[in-house]
Amino acid sequence: MRRLKRHLDRLRACFAGLPDPRRGGNRRYAMADVGMAALSVFLMQSPSFLAHQRALAEPGRRSNAHTLFGLSRIPCDNQIRQLLDGAPTAHFDDAFHAIAGDLDARGELAPMRRLEGRTLVALDGTEFFRSRKIHCDRCSTRRRNDGGTEHYHQMLAATVVAPGHARALPLPPEFVTPQDGADKQDCERQAAKRWLARHGARTAALRPVYLGDDLYACQPVCQAVLNAGGDFLLTAKPDSHKTLYEYLDGIDLPTRRRTAGQGAKRRVHRYRWMADLPIRDGGDALRVNWLAIESARPDGKVTYRGAFVTSLDVNRDNVAELADCARARWKIENEAFNVLKQHGYHLEHNFGHGKDTLASVLVVLNLLAFALHTACDLAEALWRQARQRLGTRSRLFEHLRTVTEYQVFPNWNALMVLLATGGPAAQPP
Repeated sequence: MRRLKRHLDRLRACFAGLPDPRRGGNRRYAMADVGMAALSVFLMQSPSFLAHQRALAEPGRRSNAHTLFGLSRIPCDNQIRQLLDGAPTAHFDDAFHAIAGDLDARGELAPMRRLEGRTLVALDGTEFFRSRKIHCDRCSTRRRNDGGTEHYHQMLAATVVAPGHARALPLPPEFVTPQDGADKQDCERQAAKRWLARHGARTAALRPVYLGDDLYACQPVCQAVLNAGGDFLLTAKPDSHKTLYEYLDGIDLPTRRRTAGQGAKRRVHRYRWMADLPIRDGGDALRVNWLAIESARPDGKVTYRGAFVTSLDVNRDNVAELADCARARWKIENEAFNVLKQHGYHLEHNFGHGKDTLASVLVVLNLLAFALHTACDLAEALWRQARQRLGTRSRLFEHLRTVTEYQVFPNWNALMVLLATGGPAAQPP
């Protein structure tokens, strides 16, 4: 578990660099302790983890908060919220890139690469807070049918995914929030362009192909992807791309047919494609390539239809893989948002809203915990062995929380040996 320890050490240094909002007040707790204490809640998937650690921190005795997370002092929940409110969310960007870069440098992202070594990065938005009573200056608003105003927070997530792979690796998020000097309310498209401008160069080493739904298949976003050194593979519906589909009307398109699966999952896939089409009307329209897939059961019943635009070349040899990759955008919903909201991370739970950035900072820490868990799934043998032995993600974290409530471990390796083997943990000399 040395890799996890190294990332936690980097995060501790990251937290130490946070601006301290106290002006000559009580500095009993260092910002590094505050940040690591907050992260520990999400890394252990237990909002009550700190309470357990305080119970274990008897005079003269070290606790898992000290040995596993390097805390010198354990702040209470209210102190954590007060000291993190106002922290810039961009301060944590490097931590996400460090996790992805470390996996890439060691070849551990190779199982997720497709299209001759490309990395698929799915872009999509999701809400993580809504209330009619609680709000801050960074909330977006909408009017409800009864005339009331609802306040909400939304983010654009960027996540490494791959067809046929059950893991998802989050990259830094971009928050949809009121922008200084803007007359209109912020939206996903604007957030996507900001994300690409901020992170495109840093992500270029992954050779990204950006996936997204029809919302992103517009010239400004596609051009932003190209400017950032990436390629795009985006859903394109006829209703929102009338000019493009007018060019396709009446053309005898090349086709390919492929049968895959067995038994009840057997499907007949039919592909069509066309090159060099305008994405919109006008002389300055970006030229794109188009592909479509139709899947049917052997009896002819159609189960799926989809069409996409891309900056990549499309031909008979790669059209099937391109379609599989384009459809993998759904994995940001299934392997990322669904896991974050329904499987232990409690993304939509209000851990603290604050008056400034607290709600977003806590979401960033939640995503960082998810990224660390994914990195362990991909790179840490003991973690994978424990997952295999215990069967499910939820059982792993149940055991993780339970054993750390009753026993102090000298390090992460000793803890994971116990969970991976079921035998006694190594004791410190």
